Amino acid sequence: MSGLLEEVVSRIGTLDDAAMQAARQRLDRLTKPPGSLGRLEELAVWLAGVTGQVRQRLDRRTVVLMAADHGVAAEGVSAYPQTVTAQMVANFLRGGAAINVLARQAGARVLVVDMGVAAELAEQEGLLVRKLGWGTRNMARGPAMTRDEAVRAIECGMEVAGREIAQGAKLLATGDMGIGNTTASSAIVAALTGAPVPMVTGRGTGLDDEALRRKVAVIEAALAVNRPDPSDPVDVLAKVGGYEIAGLAGVVLRGAAERVPVVLDGLIAGAAALVAVRLCPRARDFVVASHCSAEPGHRYALEAMGLRPLLDLGMRLGEGTGACLAMHLLDATLAIIDEMATFEEAGVDDRA
Repeated sequence: MSGLLEEVVSRIGTLDDAAMQAARQRLDRLTKPPGSLGRLEELAVWLAGVTGQVRQRLDRRTVVLMAADHGVAAEGVSAYPQTVTAQMVANFLRGGAAINVLARQAGARVLVVDMGVAAELAEQEGLLVRKLGWGTRNMARGPAMTRDEAVRAIECGMEVAGREIAQGAKLLATGDMGIGNTTASSAIVAALTGAPVPMVTGRGTGLDDEALRRKVAVIEAALAVNRPDPSDPVDVLAKVGGYEIAGLAGVVLRGAAERVPVVLDGLIAGAAALVAVRLCPRARDFVVASHCSAEPGHRYALEAMGLRPLLDLGMRLGEGTGACLAMHLLDATLAIIDEMATFEEAGVDDRA
């Protein structure tokens, strides 16, 4: 590692034990049996550990939605044409996609970042252009990116996350768009976990059985051609990843370094986080898994990081949709620890 990547990783610390203990003590004084709110209490303690604050409001939040195309789409691994990536970016900017609806409900801003869309996009309100190429190269025929491109993409993600945090963001969520990106993400998960390709590969945009078999074969060919080194996450990312996946890994790392909680979405975000955690294991403590995707590789990625998802709704859209749903749970846990009365305040007898 070198440059910004090395500097950011060096600043990732550990959770604040004192704040976590203070959160536990307050939770135990609230008018309820200890631990009776289950994972809501765990979330409150975790948020205190990340931010160092027991009572807080995560009122400025950004969904960093990174978009890029993938050369492997030429192998017929998606039910949709590559042109959909740019078309969906336009839909995001108009506010008409699922992520826009759910982000509005959660009080989150959607920031779209062009990391490598195969179309000319003009920077505008809600869109940052950080294009590193017009899509990656076809990983079934050779490396998707050079190592330098992969590092630059990670650092772009760090820069975008740092920009949002400097402007007041207190919570980051990961979103994605890119035809072919479930193929790249499944390849990353297979390479880093050693899981068999058929076990981590799903139907993505809705493939039929024949297309799913082709997708599995394409991933197996990409791994055989490129031989990514599982001990070197940047090598894996460069050979079978994507610009937006690398960028999201950078978002995770920068959020961890700045002690800003990061809410992960589905498979693509999970693959990106797995890369980030392999680069710096301490980063794992600063992320929460919003949900478990219907894409099978996501479960393998979460298990490899020791993360338990908050929700399991059979979703597989991406975009950051699951992350926005989880924000409501974070709001609930913060309201509980801030607004609920203690036994003393309520005049309620505590346990004998």
